[in-house]
Amino acid sequence: MGVDTNIKVQHKMTTDESVSLAITGMTCAACATRIEKNISKVPGVHKANVNLATEKAVVTFNSTEATVEDIIEKVKKTGYGVQEEKVKLNINGMTCAACATRIEKGLNKVNGVTTATVNLATEKASVGYIPGSTNVEKLIESVKKAGYDAKVIGEDDGDYERSAREKSYKTQKNKFIVGALISIPFLIMMISDFAMEYGNGGFYHMNPWIQFLLATIVQFYVGGHYFRDAYNAVRGGSANMAVLVVLGTSAAYLYSLVVTIMGTGQFLYYEAAVIVMTLIVLGKLLEIRAKGQTSEAIKKLMGLQAKTARVIRNGMEIDIPLEDVESGDVIFVRAGEKIPVDGIIIEGSTSVDESMLTGESMPVGKKVGDSVIGATVNKHGSFKFKATKVGKDTALSQIIKLVEEAQGSKAPIQQVADKISGVFVPIVILIALATFGLTYFLVGFTPGLVSAIAVLVIACPCALGLATPTAVMVGTGKGAENGLLIKGAEHLQNSQRVTTVILDKTGTITKGEPNVTDIVNYGNFSNDKILQIAASAEKGSEHPLGEAIVNGAKQKELQLQNAHDFNAIPGHGIQVEINDQLVLIGNKKLMAKNNIEIYDALTEMEKLESEGKTAMLMAIEGSLAAIIAVADTVKETSAEAINALKELGIEVIMITGDNQLTAEAIAKQVGVDRVFAEVLPEDKSAEVEKLKLEGKVVAMVGDGINDAPALAAADVGIAIGTGTDVAMEAADITLMRGDLMGIVDTIRLSKSTMRKIRQNLFWAFAYNVVLIPVAALGLLNPILAGGAMAFSSVSVVGNTLFLRKWKPVR
Repeated sequence: MGVDTNIKVQHKMTTDESVSLAITGMTCAACATRIEKNISKVPGVHKANVNLATEKAVVTFNSTEATVEDIIEKVKKTGYGVQEEKVKLNINGMTCAACATRIEKGLNKVNGVTTATVNLATEKASVGYIPGSTNVEKLIESVKKAGYDAKVIGEDDGDYERSAREKSYKTQKNKFIVGALISIPFLIMMISDFAMEYGNGGFYHMNPWIQFLLATIVQFYVGGHYFRDAYNAVRGGSANMAVLVVLGTSAAYLYSLVVTIMGTGQFLYYEAAVIVMTLIVLGKLLEIRAKGQTSEAIKKLMGLQAKTARVIRNGMEIDIPLEDVESGDVIFVRAGEKIPVDGIIIEGSTSVDESMLTGESMPVGKKVGDSVIGATVNKHGSFKFKATKVGKDTALSQIIKLVEEAQGSKAPIQQVADKISGVFVPIVILIALATFGLTYFLVGFTPGLVSAIAVLVIACPCALGLATPTAVMVGTGKGAENGLLIKGAEHLQNSQRVTTVILDKTGTITKGEPNVTDIVNYGNFSNDKILQIAASAEKGSEHPLGEAIVNGAKQKELQLQNAHDFNAIPGHGIQVEINDQLVLIGNKKLMAKNNIEIYDALTEMEKLESEGKTAMLMAIEGSLAAIIAVADTVKETSAEAINALKELGIEVIMITGDNQLTAEAIAKQVGVDRVFAEVLPEDKSAEVEKLKLEGKVVAMVGDGINDAPALAAADVGIAIGTGTDVAMEAADITLMRGDLMGIVDTIRLSKSTMRKIRQNLFWAFAYNVVLIPVAALGLLNPILAGGAMAFSSVSVVGNTLFLRKWKPVR
């Protein structure tokens, strides 16, 4: 049976571009909110999304109205920086200084390049650029445009961010060690003062000027970066966590300095400035480490890539770096080796472990003509394959890109936290001023100062900013590790709300590999002749049922005949001319449309359909010739998955173009209670809309071109990864294997992630709501406040890390 595949997806032609910028200098959610607001003010910018956890800004803008440089300039004016990457290129073909000058000018004109220098003596170019606004390929293209060749020296393999994080961690660690060592004598002094207060006599007290010297080291070395961050924030018209830290510790430090200069020697609070700053640096140190663990999925995926490939060139096997492999290269893979890139097997057979992409533990058999995926492992036989996708086009590279984009996206639930973070710091400063003023008039200057410092130090918008994105990072990462590719945080959030799942039948519930089971003959032709004519007619069809008929003829080694004027009629079947005879293959609607008498075949059709088979009518030259029955096998896990969805309280519906009897027979096998049968391809999306109007949150699951509109119409579109690229492009989530248990796992993962987000947000809100008033009432020592502040962000990220223990059903 044929299906009209002439469905065109219209794309609106725009000049919109998207750029991802790595932001430096952010310390809390207020920073992210401020940057996001300011970027959004740039003319031509449509959308800006700044993620504190990934420290990236994703900006969509009209390239005719704004440039990447405009956006970067706005970020810098706001008081923050944009991280640069550097690459070195080996230049071939230069002969004089003019060559170097020409290349250098060309590189400096590339959008996103900040610096470019070309050295004639060493024949190398050093280029600094903004990641996301340009890439190494564009730089090499610029050199080639100037008339020279370029090759990357020590090409960045994705370790740049990790090395930057490690450098930051090392710096913070060194500062914490200095702060901790200086804090020791202050702690001893505090214990001494406590002992004296309770009548046991003080046993240790440092000279005020020594206290000042030690506190100065902590204030301006250990906490120096907070002063820079605070200055940049204020200069950019915003206030962030660094401002609170600086105000709080500086108040204690400067007050103590004034008292020291006056020579009274009483009421010094150097220890508060020292220990609070040290504890905050400790908190950031632990946060950096924890945030690094949240991005473990990307590291794992990138680590899966092979480093080299054994390419056959000029009849010889040579090992070359992965980045030098070109599309069309023939590659030889031995047993136990990683497959370097995507391609098609041209010689040999084997079995391949694809668990790193699909989560499927069983190796998959491969033969000539089958596709292989880069980074999967060849288990047994050796084979040769032709590279079809290399570099950034491989499946693994696309998955890494998808996961990175998903981890950088923002879930709708984060909007509340963002709004609060945007006004949080100014409100805290006002509360601190009010606390000081009120306490000063009621109790005195010193208690007022201590309470105000505690308010400034205890307040932390970081926890609010990290609550959602860290959980999204871990959730999407765990999904990718288990063959669940979630395209964005909003889809991860929506999945836990699903109340109804619609399953396409062919290729989703069933394997999509039907076979011819029965031929009921009503004409003067033999069964083989019927099959030969039917296969000749269907060879122009891409429908699984048509393919089953063609495969059936091939198995019997029947010679196919030439067909003319092939016409696929959606929801009906096909018509075609063979040997000057009109052949029709399809359903009752097609026969009725062409006035074919089928009364004698109705009983037999009903019998076949009640057995779960698809019965197709065939007519030749206006007369009924045969019934051809085709059966598709139900996937092994379909019934289990449908039962699991029901246990989650989700309604399951099957949708198909098959007639009611056949559809109900399949539905009965797998436990589906509600069936939408005889639905034309273009009507599937309408059925989805009807359910949404009933107030249901609908997930559509399919694998074919015909499912794409319905996938796009659903609240959550889920594509089976074994299906077509069009379906996966239209979907919000892709299951890398055809197992429907992936739907169950997706909903479970969504629920687990959202549970963590809610927990994080609760504790982040509760922490500030409870402790700020406690500090304002003078019931919280600034040192304890500093410790609590350091603990808040770490606790949120630490709670999220428990999500890494999530496992699929199997």
